[in-house]
Amino acid sequence: MMASQTDQPAAGSTCPSCAEPLETGDLFCGACGYDLSVVPAPPDDRPTIAIGTPVEWPSATGTDTSGTPASAHLPGDLPGTDSGGGPLPASAVRYDDPPASPNASPPVSPAAPPSASSSGDFELPAPDAGTAVAADPRAVDPITAPESGTKLCVACRAGHVDTDGYCENCGHAQPRERDHMEQELGSVAAVSDRGLRHHRNEDSFAVSSTALPDGSPAVVAIVCDGVSSATRPDEASEAAASAANELLLETLPRGTHPQQAMHEAIVAASEAVNSLAREPGEGEAMEHDPHRHQNAPACTIVGAVAAGGLLVVGWVGDSRAYWVPDDRSGPPARLTEDDSWAAQMVAAGLMSEAEAYADERAHAITGWLGADAYELEPHTASFKPDRSGVVVVCTDGLWNYAEGAEDMAQAIPVDAAGRPLHSAQVLVGHALDGGGHDNVTVAVLPFAVPHQGAGSAYNRA
Repeated sequence: MMASQTDQPAAGSTCPSCAEPLETGDLFCGACGYDLSVVPAPPDDRPTIAIGTPVEWPSATGTDTSGTPASAHLPGDLPGTDSGGGPLPASAVRYDDPPASPNASPPVSPAAPPSASSSGDFELPAPDAGTAVAADPRAVDPITAPESGTKLCVACRAGHVDTDGYCENCGHAQPRERDHMEQELGSVAAVSDRGLRHHRNEDSFAVSSTALPDGSPAVVAIVCDGVSSATRPDEASEAAASAANELLLETLPRGTHPQQAMHEAIVAASEAVNSLAREPGEGEAMEHDPHRHQNAPACTIVGAVAAGGLLVVGWVGDSRAYWVPDDRSGPPARLTEDDSWAAQMVAAGLMSEAEAYADERAHAITGWLGADAYELEPHTASFKPDRSGVVVVCTDGLWNYAEGAEDMAQAIPVDAAGRPLHSAQVLVGHALDGGGHDNVTVAVLPFAVPHQGAGSAYNRA
């Protein structure tokens, strides 16, 4: 481990990224490779956590997947609370760390984070003067040059990377594949980034397309956010996104109604996450430790499908979907309602939305996918927009910095329908520029309306 003459951590301090103990003189964290030469102030980090008792949601208005006629709403009329509009009971909360006392002073704003480009890349520390010559690939002795295909350190560009992901020369931890992911598939794209504070990316996504029985296209975007207080949240989000996507690609071509297909996809995602808690060795461990089941792998999910002239969304948790018209002549709208403590408070009239989401308990969720979820209650909604636009499907790592529909409309480029990948990159950059306190994942799904319609139909289940 290399030491620096300045900015050395004090004995007994912990890594600001992963909280592992540090030793005096450490330049990098031995656990996650975090650069300790310049340590920012502790972040006001509020990861996704889970409430420990079920919530009895009121009966939804509109229709369910059986096809009962629905009431009509314009996008601007969509409520931002519970689908029934009624109060929700309060419940106990499970936290990674206890929240601050209600009488405590508000948290001090964190120091400005390290600069990051809008593309989501994080800045790597430059090598010190002692490695400057070796850092130039042209200065490496051709006799000792690495063989083709050998992975070099992204920091010093000279050392080999060992099997644990650390440079053998400078000790720098290498970026992992999930630290930053991008995918563009025709008219849909998604970007996921670790953010500036977390030591790993616990989000995941899936984008795909297929065809309905009549040959018309069906485009899918799924986004999942691992619950930080659970074990293996990164595996949970990946399993859920993959399972939901596969189920939609299987059912939509068979003629299953998109809203019913979305419901079944969320159920499949839940089963995939539940199975992680039943892997070999897990069951026996849970029998000996009953509390372990309470921290089973868990995640939230939100998805959107554009098919047959319909826009269908489905979700469990506090990941969201937004609607932004292309011409901005109509109002943008939030299409989902959070399963969260904050949403309960707003729905019950106990707090304003601004007060609720400023509270330490705001990101405690009341619905999630996982073996410790008391009852799976997928929410689905279908729309028939009267104009073209884009759907922004995202985790709270983005909407924390663009919470209102108007805020999201201002953050996304006006040409989002034609450049979905670029728009997703811009939105991730917006979150990183705002502080990047959480993992950030966003999918941008354009929805084209060839002819002006009479209005927007709205179904909710």
